[in-house]
Amino acid sequence: MSCPKCPASQVIDPPKVIYKDVYHPQLVQIVHPIEIVTRHHCIPIPQHIPTVVVKDECCPPSLSPVAHIKKMKKKRRTKR
Repeated sequence: MSCPKCPASQVIDPPKVIYKDVYHPQLVQIVHPIEIVTRHHCIPIPQHIPTVVVKDECCPPSLSPVAHIKKMKKKRRTKR
């Protein structure tokens, strides 16, 4: 019940703010720089190089083939 002598009055609250978020796609380019470095490494690999020395020697005169065979036979007999 309301009082007949009191007129009706309005009380206004401060407004409430309600946000309605709407999202829109926006392209953003992100640049990722890539640096390629080629590295060169020296690896030692053995390479074998033979050296050859050729010598000439003078030998005393050899015995004839027949004399040489006889001499070898004498040595064999003495060893036994």
